[in-house]
Amino acid sequence: MKAALKTAEGRFEVSEVDRPQIPSADWVLARVRVAGICGTDLRHWGKHEPELEHHIMGHELAGEVVEVGAAVTNVASGDRVVIESVMGDGECEWCRVQQYNLCPNLYEVRTKCVSRAYGEFVTGPAKKFYKLPDHVSFEEAALIDTFSVCLHAQHKSGLSINDKVAIIGAGPIGLGQLMLAKASGADVLILDVVDSALELALELGADVVLNSGREDPVAAAMAFTGGRGVDIAFECCGGEKMPTTLPQATRMARRGGKVVLVGGFDKGVIEIGLEWQRIQMSEIQLIPSASFSFHGLDAEQGMALELLSKGKLNASKLITHRFRLDQINEAFEAAAAKDETAATFVAVLI
Repeated sequence: MKAALKTAEGRFEVSEVDRPQIPSADWVLARVRVAGICGTDLRHWGKHEPELEHHIMGHELAGEVVEVGAAVTNVASGDRVVIESVMGDGECEWCRVQQYNLCPNLYEVRTKCVSRAYGEFVTGPAKKFYKLPDHVSFEEAALIDTFSVCLHAQHKSGLSINDKVAIIGAGPIGLGQLMLAKASGADVLILDVVDSALELALELGADVVLNSGREDPVAAAMAFTGGRGVDIAFECCGGEKMPTTLPQATRMARRGGKVVLVGGFDKGVIEIGLEWQRIQMSEIQLIPSASFSFHGLDAEQGMALELLSKGKLNASKLITHRFRLDQINEAFEAAAAKDETAATFVAVLI
């Protein structure tokens, strides 16, 4: 099959590789049709990472089932599916209680099968494949991973109706967080430094948008809440922006409020100066949120698919660019330069 392999320079080389095989009776083989580029992918873009060299990357994907094992009953050959790529080892204490997003072996396991979106075929356990309704396109379905991350963060936050919410970052995660918060009855202030992203946020229902490169986000949060501060601040940028955005989030939160860390950190020790006395004296909760798994009885990926299929989440508005697999380096360049390209969600057509 054809696949994009990570190079020593951190770009991609499209090559022919072996097609994966179904290893057991309860697994599925699928033909990938669309893969997305998310913030995590971009943090690896252009970096020399020897441990990832020659690997197939990508974890936001939808496609079509081509083969199923003898024990599979939930999907069949020819079914259109979204493929969940958060997969633990199934044996640890966290996997046993459906908190597989916390599995110590998560990345080692997932990158061997379901987290290989930039290739023509993937395999995985049947339980990670969700059949798509006819009216949900492959491109829309590729955003369900993003929406599942947002849904998990909202579940962790305890957000309720009439809450005042600030969202830092208007990329796909921030915009997904916005849509979920509005669907739950919250008032939302969202900020970014890219005007096209803020224009899209307004279209998706934001109550107030702010370019934090030109205006003070903390002052805006106080004005938005009558001087109290927001009930919940979602940090949705992550990466190298975290030393700026995390302190902002803590200053935007009210006494007794919450800050949810949705954007990902880079590896290693990262020094971020925070007003710890104020955080402690105000009992502001810092809530890390990692990927997604189950909420109560239901898989959050399945919940996100249901919300999308019912029209409570708008995926099509977020899809701004499309590239073929052979153009994957151009796709990443467009996604990385969103201030110039106005890119939100970049779809790679496999």
